[in-house]
Amino acid sequence: MKTAFSTLLLTCLAANAFAADSTVGFQSATLADTRQERALEMFVWYPSATASPARLIADNAVFVGAAAVADAPPAAGEHPLVVLSHGFGGNWNNQAWLASTLARQGYIVAAVNHPGTTSRDRSPQAAAQLWQRPVDLSRAIDAVTAEPEKFGRVAPQRIAVVGHSLGGWTALEIAGARFDPDRFAQDCQDKPRLASCSVFKQMNPASTPALKDSLAASRRDPRVTAVVSLDLGLSRGLTDASLAALSVPTLVIAAGAPSEALPASLESADLAKRLPSASSRYVEISDASHFSFMAECKPGAVAVLEEAVPGDGIICQDGENSRPRAVIQQQVAALISAFLAQPADG
Repeated sequence: MKTAFSTLLLTCLAANAFAADSTVGFQSATLADTRQERALEMFVWYPSATASPARLIADNAVFVGAAAVADAPPAAGEHPLVVLSHGFGGNWNNQAWLASTLARQGYIVAAVNHPGTTSRDRSPQAAAQLWQRPVDLSRAIDAVTAEPEKFGRVAPQRIAVVGHSLGGWTALEIAGARFDPDRFAQDCQDKPRLASCSVFKQMNPASTPALKDSLAASRRDPRVTAVVSLDLGLSRGLTDASLAALSVPTLVIAAGAPSEALPASLESADLAKRLPSASSRYVEISDASHFSFMAECKPGAVAVLEEAVPGDGIICQDGENSRPRAVIQQQVAALISAFLAQPADG
């Protein structure tokens, strides 16, 4: 598997250079609130043949955006689909860099804002419905595949999910992993300093028997054919049995920079040890921090963040003596591209 993966990595690096000038379309939509489901904001990047001028998407005073053409017509043909899941307190534009890169390579990429756990929606009631996160991703798959005239035609056998932090947990859940709230609570008694324990306590997703049962239930979507986790959290609550039985190919990428709150050894590496070796791959990037998977920061971004919320400047920090974040992200994108290019039988 290593030889094949290395060959694919070189192929995808060449493809990235070739596709650098390809046009990317961009659209946003709101999926309606129903009796069982909450309103959901969705943002989609996709290949387009338009010659219209591009503008920066997800660009602001802190983060570098990515160029795309709003409301452009989609390119012809079938395209693989990738759905992105942001971390706790993040939002859809955190991985715009990855969405843009994959769209230039021919992927349709959809991101959502998970209600209750985004930077602009911290509703305790919505956050407690943690089990809704993988459901959100299934709804995004439904919405994109239902409108090929807007986003392009999805190749049904190539649907992947990529998640960062809590989004990594979400990706594992939609692939078939199961979560045991009691197991996680017990683990947090021994490791209370872990950020995942603090986040879990804030969300309080097992505070009632109904919420607890919903959180422990399977949220597997059989349409998902591959998953990628980027420095995930809450992994220690995933059951051994469900991970050992996980049939969906999985790429686990960890931030290797030392961290007391999110140590790779107790999160991503622990997850990787419990996944089937034949269908999973673990990569630890030594100079990446937990926030290296978020958009590149602009000059002066730390001051802006610190003024808004003291301590948030950490979002712009990578590992000690690290490469520029843009270079780390080139490596991450190449790893993901190579992994998603593998045939279904790996």
